[in-house]
Parts: sequence; C-alpha cells; structure tokens
Amino acid sequence: MSVFEVSAALVSAAGVWLTARRSPWSWPVGLVSVIAYAWIFIEAKLYSDTLLQVVFAVLILYGWQRWMRHLDDTGHVRVTALDRRSAILHLAVGTLAALALGFGMHRWTDAALPWLDAALTAFSLVAQWWQARRHAAAWWLWIVVDVIYVGEYVYKDLPVTAVLYAGFVVLASMGLRAWRQDLRTHAVT
Repeated sequence: MSVFEVSAALVSAAGVWLTARRSPWSWPVGLVSVIAYAWIFIEAKLYSDTLLQVVFAVLILYGWQRWMRHLDDTGHVRVTALDRRSAILHLAVGTLAALALGFGMHRWTDAALPWLDAALTAFSLVAQWWQARRHAAAWWLWIVVDVIYVGEYVYKDLPVTAVLYAGFVVLASMGLRAWRQDLRTHAVT
C-alpha cells in the first residue's frame, strides 16, 4: 500500500460521489483519478485496466461536455432512460470487445489476468458510455463490474483499491437510487 494509491483512491471516490449526486464537477475530479490509476495499473501489470484509464480519460472529456449541455435549474445533470434495444446492442459490443481484448492480452502480453481484466475493461467502458449519455442504467452495470473488481484487486494484492471498489458498490447503489428518483420526478412533471 502506498500513499499514492491511497491518494488516488480518495480522489476516485470523490469523483464517483460527485457523479452519484449528478454534479458536473465529477468529470474533472474523475480525470485526475484516471491519470493516477493508469500509473498504478501499469505497476501491477494490469494492462487492460491501464488501457481502460486512457479510454476513460477520453470518455470523461466527452461526458463532461455532454453533461454541461443538459443541466437542470439546480446545476445537476438531467438523467435519461436507456432503451432496451440500445442496452442489448451495447452489451453485445462489450462482449465482443472483451473477447478480442482478452485474446490479445493473453497472446501478446504478460498480463496477470488477461481474460478477466479484459472483460471488466470492456463492460466498464459500456457503463462509462451510458454514464456519459446520462443513463441511470449505468449504475446497475457499475455495481456488477465493481463487485468483480473487488475480487480481482484482492487477488492482485491491491488492498486499498479493493476497498475503494467495495466503496464504489455502495456509491453506485446510492447513484442508482438518486438517478432513478430524478427519472421519476421528471417523468411526472
């Protein structure tokens, strides 16, 4: 456990907490977090996770810009529903990406957990895409992915990060509840 990992975990938790609260400040805080975690994952030889942080950085810039165009009167982002067809399509793309990335990491790198890391990376990208698009369903996927990440990080002896991801499960549950409430509130009005 390092001071750097603890600091990265705290910044990351703050970013997810801000996201659950629908605050656009979640995006710059998240950007700092993914830069820090890219370094941590390189050191742990979790290359798919490292790649994920780079793609997250791009998606953070996209999500930040998109959220700023959809704020309500209180300065919080307006949440939207995810249609079934899009959900199925995005999950299918995530599955194909997981298989392709897992094969590549297994075949051409010394990745510690190539298939698991690739699957978590692919579905994290789907969840991040949904979040950038303001879909409450993103939180369901984050809950599943984060539970599995906890086990991966325990196995890789990253205890601070494992605790962080356990905290993410709690924050994702809070985010799901808050975002669904926003959907219900705006459906009524």
